[in-house]
Amino acid sequence: MLLKQIKTLLKISRPEEIMRRYFVVNGYDGALTMLGLMMGFHISDQVDLAVVITSCLAAALALGMSGLSSAYISEAAEQRRALVQLEKAMVHSLEESRHAQVAVWIPWLVALVNGLSPLLVALIIITPLWLANSGLALAIGPLPTAMAVALVILFLFGVFLGRVGGTFWLWSGLQSLMVALVTLGLIYLLG
Repeated sequence: MLLKQIKTLLKISRPEEIMRRYFVVNGYDGALTMLGLMMGFHISDQVDLAVVITSCLAAALALGMSGLSSAYISEAAEQRRALVQLEKAMVHSLEESRHAQVAVWIPWLVALVNGLSPLLVALIIITPLWLANSGLALAIGPLPTAMAVALVILFLFGVFLGRVGGTFWLWSGLQSLMVALVTLGLIYLLG
């Protein structure tokens, strides 16, 4: 019953495009933020892995909360605006309609995608740090391994966007990777 109702609301509102955009934009932000943190710790003199993990988790949580709250606020306003415009066009209140349900529930769904995206991406990126902290020896060390994971994820976001946009996937992936490498270079120069 609930699944059927959700499908109906999704069919009415068609939020897939905006959710895809939010997922990629905030996931990309999460990956680039983690990459920047890792590079900052990598070029510093003293690195305590527990401090790195805590800092990355704090940043990931902040990105998640920011994504959740900002998407909910903006999407709720947009959905409410669309409902009011539809009511004006129909010269009738739609408060008990499926459209009113869309205005209530779709902002939450979009906000969850927007908030979970950077959080999940960040958790994947810091996994090598947890593994190293648990005693697993990594071939190139925890920070370089985590940075490599971030670079792969950023490349994959570019590939995905290339496929969505109908452009050559490899070129799009390389563009995304180039942004990450320029970011690393700037952080290195600042350090």
